[in-house]
Amino acid sequence: MSLFAPRSPADRHATVTEVGTRDGFQAERTFIATEDKAAVIEALFAAGVRSIEATSFVSPRAVPQLADAADLLARLQRPAGARVAALVPNARGAERAAAAGVDMMVCFVSASESHCQANLNKGVARALDDFREFAPIAARFGVPVRGAVAVAFGCPFEGEVAPAALLRVIEAYHAHGVRHVTLGDTTGMATPPVVERAVEAIRGRFPDVELALHFHNTRGVGLACVMAGLALGVREFESSIGGLGGCPFAPGATGNICTEDLVYLLHECGYETGISLERLCAVALQVAALLGRPLPGQ
Repeated sequence: MSLFAPRSPADRHATVTEVGTRDGFQAERTFIATEDKAAVIEALFAAGVRSIEATSFVSPRAVPQLADAADLLARLQRPAGARVAALVPNARGAERAAAAGVDMMVCFVSASESHCQANLNKGVARALDDFREFAPIAARFGVPVRGAVAVAFGCPFEGEVAPAALLRVIEAYHAHGVRHVTLGDTTGMATPPVVERAVEAIRGRFPDVELALHFHNTRGVGLACVMAGLALGVREFESSIGGLGGCPFAPGATGNICTEDLVYLLHECGYETGISLERLCAVALQVAALLGRPLPGQ
């Protein structure tokens, strides 16, 4: 049996979490109309996508593109089984997200001090304090939290990221009941051996944590890292329609791995995603037309 194939009939499902309307659109300089963002998400739902990180409740001054987060969520008609998540940076963002009716809050802390300063204008310790402040708010409203670790596989400022740096962040998440964690590549520095070391270190310390992987394709090995994740038993991957995105606070970052390319790979390896590849490709063309340029997806 292939290392990358499902291990049993019960192991055939893989979850694809779409992040394009948050991670991709946030980098666009021209404001995208809220109704156009909603139309893209509705088209993704129609293609079978059921897990979407739709927007972010960061300060509108910091990311003007996502200032319409609450309005966007109010426009969405969720199909059965859909999960609409939003990025939440602090307690104020958590209150806004809860009021808007998110299904999941996503918090994020960088594994390296340098990227945390560039991304959040604060160090790791302060970022974790902000998480500890907003975690009880999510609990009060009954909204689950996913913890994301940025630059989990390498930092553009500091280089290699030691597993201990990942474990420090995940330990804080775990102490507040977070059991879903995303490891973010952020700048595309991951390689399969690095992915393997990180996943094994986390599972050795926190075996009850469910991992998702978020890769960028800066050095052309994003899908190779997905294959490494599959071999390790990871069954959730984040991606962006058309390959949109790239961290604006990390030099040299390119787009996320492309959702269409990821779904094609998963289907070819024998996994079921519930997503129509043909309809997904139509959404990519829709987004390309909306932005007025071709997208990097293959």
